Amino acid sequence: MTTSTYKIVEIVGTSPTSWEEAAKSAVETAAKTLRDLRIAEITKLDMRVENGKVAAYRARVSLSFKYQGGD
Repeated sequence: MTTSTYKIVEIVGTSPTSWEEAAKSAVETAAKTLRDLRIAEITKLDMRVENGKVAAYRARVSLSFKYQGGD
């Protein structure tokens, strides 16, 4: 078995329709620049409120990906 190292970053996705869409947006956007994503963990859910109504759903996501260090 080989050893591996993983880095964890935290990002926030937003959506006008749901927390699921907010989390999906965060992961799919991160996947455009981060390679070898492994785990996405939802760490916090909240909403932005304007004039007493929900304006946006927000999902804070911790993403782990394999660290590609230079030798």
